Amino acid sequence: MLSMKKSFFLAGLVMLSAANGAQAKQVVLHALMEDVPETHIIEQMLPQFEQQSGIKVEFEKIGYGDMHDKLVAQLIAPQSYYNLLEVDFLWAGEFPAAQWLTDLSPMIAKSKFDTSAFIPSTVSLLNHDKNKMFILPMYNYSMGLIYRTDILGDKNLQQQFQAENNKPLALPASLDEYVALAKFVKEKQNIAGAAMQGQRGDPNSMEFSNYLFAAGGDYLDGDNKVVLNSPAGKKALALYVDAIQHGAQAGALSATLDDTQRLMCSGKAFSMITYWWMLPQLDNAKSCPAVAGKLALTPMPGGHGESGGWGWGIPKNVSPEEQQAAWTFIQWVQSKKVETERALQGHAPVRTDVYSDPAVLAKFPYYQTAQQVVAGGKSFPIFTYSAQYEDVLGTQLSQAAGGSGNTDGALAAAATQLETLMKKK
Repeated sequence: MLSMKKSFFLAGLVMLSAANGAQAKQVVLHALMEDVPETHIIEQMLPQFEQQSGIKVEFEKIGYGDMHDKLVAQLIAPQSYYNLLEVDFLWAGEFPAAQWLTDLSPMIAKSKFDTSAFIPSTVSLLNHDKNKMFILPMYNYSMGLIYRTDILGDKNLQQQFQAENNKPLALPASLDEYVALAKFVKEKQNIAGAAMQGQRGDPNSMEFSNYLFAAGGDYLDGDNKVVLNSPAGKKALALYVDAIQHGAQAGALSATLDDTQRLMCSGKAFSMITYWWMLPQLDNAKSCPAVAGKLALTPMPGGHGESGGWGWGIPKNVSPEEQQAAWTFIQWVQSKKVETERALQGHAPVRTDVYSDPAVLAKFPYYQTAQQVVAGGKSFPIFTYSAQYEDVLGTQLSQAAGGSGNTDGALAAAATQLETLMKKK
């Protein structure tokens, strides 16, 4: 394995050769990025890369809901404006199948970039052809439970819980216990027991997936047969609807991730099932003084949460110079040194050596728990129409939680529509 500095320097030499050095230096990398903390962390570090490489990188930041269609419009064009791609795991079936991405394997081999430190689950989440790598992991967003330790440790609340339930107040060990606790806290504390992102589409599809996996259900079995409409699936949806209707904040059906973050930050919620990287964002005395120092992370009650992640890709429909510049950037941003710097600002690593880095653990001891969250995560179905299925499922979830549909009918419809999309060519 070459050191990051040496491999980066050699990659730069390839780009800045006498034949095309002037042209390579003029390359500007354009990336469409989700407007989340991870993007801002990297953006602050871009001057380092530009100084080292002479390559300028510009991020265009937008909301998740608009990213897919905007990227596709460029990827099907003769030449893409975006020559560096941030690719969600939900598109990891669609984009390679459409032949929009460059296989990174030859670049990895030529530059001798060591990928062995990447957590295997983060690689397989984004790459479904074992012989090729189209997407290099960027960051992981597995979901777990973030909760208020001060509320769980409240003596008065503990006495009330013991009196009503004949057992001690404790961290829930199952999905049933979690929903019951969220409802109890909302009743007794007059705050949301669960900050929930019930907006139709990606927010509620990702949130519900945690309930499904924690209840012992799944979308597909090992043979890719749809198994969503099962007793475990029915239990998961019934508990999800119960939580939204009786344990969540007012307006949960239209809430997004940003809404739940603000609610939790304000101190007006006990818990949230969310992406684990949200903890370092919330546990911040400057931005969230109401809850900083009072939060903890645990795997999803029941053992399994939703696992997702983003990766870097390079479009096929850009010049070789742009592709090489993009690869130079990817090597830099996913190096051990830069990933560690990102982790110290709250980044969700994809490298095992960053999770175990002493400086990272000294600042964020709960990164050890985060590794457990990542290791126990399960994935939403990944196929050509994953993004479309989010909308299909989200509609059924929203109708059931809003009272315009029953849970059994909603689950059956969601399962049938998944089967239909998986058969579509």
